[in-house]
Parts: sequence; structure tokens; C-alpha cells
Amino acid sequence: MQPKLTIALIQADLVWHNAAENRTNFSKKINSISETVDMIVLPEMFTTGFSMEPQTIAETMNGETAKWMQEIALKKQAAVTGSIVIYENNNYYNRFLFVHPSGEINYYDKRHLFTLAGEDKVYTSGKEKLIVNYKGWKICLLICYDLRFPVWARNVEGYDILMYVANWPKPRIEAWDALLKARAIENMSYTIGVNRVGVDVNNLEYTGHSAVYDYLGKKLTHCKPNEEETIILTLRKDEQASIRNSLNFLADRDSFKVYK
Repeated sequence: MQPKLTIALIQADLVWHNAAENRTNFSKKINSISETVDMIVLPEMFTTGFSMEPQTIAETMNGETAKWMQEIALKKQAAVTGSIVIYENNNYYNRFLFVHPSGEINYYDKRHLFTLAGEDKVYTSGKEKLIVNYKGWKICLLICYDLRFPVWARNVEGYDILMYVANWPKPRIEAWDALLKARAIENMSYTIGVNRVGVDVNNLEYTGHSAVYDYLGKKLTHCKPNEEETIILTLRKDEQASIRNSLNFLADRDSFKVYK
């Protein structure tokens, strides 16, 4: 077990439907990280922006972006994570990839598709929750709109980190802030949210507010709104375990059955 995990959160603007340029931009940001980190977190649909045209932008699990993530993970000896559009078995998925330094890929398909934008009409919903085991830490991967649904995020697996990547727009950013904090408190878990900045082709503005909260809801980061920024932070497992053991709130949680 590794008692500490150092993470890099990359809050960035995205170039619309240009995977190659986005990969180049993120390569520069990642290569500029001088500290040794264990995990690098990129936003939702980080190669394209939040698009309802998957037929134009989709890749495969053997595509350029997956290979790029594997190369970066190997070079930096750090997990690289973020969501991209994947085409598989005649379906399109908003897929959160977790690429280990070894090249192994775990993935989670977004369960709660954003009906307001018609995401449910062009993408296929995921059915399985994923907990990644990495360096002795259990990490739950979720995407954007999933944040509004606490039953799906409920910490029944004893995970250590709850992680969201997003394209969450400015008009509802207060909800993003409040819900990230709420998920941290109710699950007694470090909770990470990485959101993009900038304006997309649909004139939707994104202000970032990427953040990390601890297991009691304390905000651990101060990411500048509206700006591209890389935040480095170290999480400590022993501190979280000590608080969980002393307060033991999770022992009193309700049981839910999630129907698929």
C-alpha cells in the first residue's frame, strides 16, 4: 500500500473537434510538470469538447488518444486519466479511461447521460460502476452529470477517492461546487473534480472550479477560475483512515439497490 498519492489536476481550455491539437496542448502541460506525480487527471472529452457528434470524433480503444495516454503514462510513470469518445460494438460511449504506467487500461462508461443536451440520444449509457485499484488506493471514476446522482456514487465499496471529470458550464457552477463537497462529506472520501475552462462552439462558457475536497468536506485546492492551471496535491491515506475509524459514519449508511 502506498500511504500517499500525488496527483496533478489539469484545468484547460479545449480545441473543438481537434484531437491532435488537444493532445499536443496537454503534452506540453504534462511535460512541464517537474514534480514526481502518481496520477494525472484531464477533463471530460478532453480531445474534443463536449460534443453531440460522436460519429465525427469517435476513436477506438486502439486509437491515437489511447496510445498517447499509454505513452505519457509510461514516460511519466504515472496513471493518466480522462474521458474521450469511443466507438465500440456499433455504439458510442463517453468513456473515462484510466491508463496505468504499465499500459493497462481500465474504463468506465458514463451512466447518467445529459438529457438536456441530448447526450442520451447519441451515446450509450454505461451499466457498471468501476473501482480502480492503483498503488493500494481504491478509486471510483465518474463523469460530469453523474455528480447529481448520489445513490450511484454511494461508497459501498470502501473506495478512497471519488473522481469526476467534467465539462460543467458556468450557469450551473454553484451546483458543481456544492455537489462535489456533498459527495465528499457523505462518502467520507477524498473527492476530485476536474472541469474545463473556455468557450465552446455552442457559446457555452466554462469557468473551471476544479477542486479536491477531503473526507470531511474541506476544500484542499485553490484553482483559479477561468484560467488554465495545473494543480499538484498529495493525498494521505492514513489521515482519511484515522477519521473514518474514529467517526465511523459510513457504518450507519442506508442500503440501496440500483436497478439497471
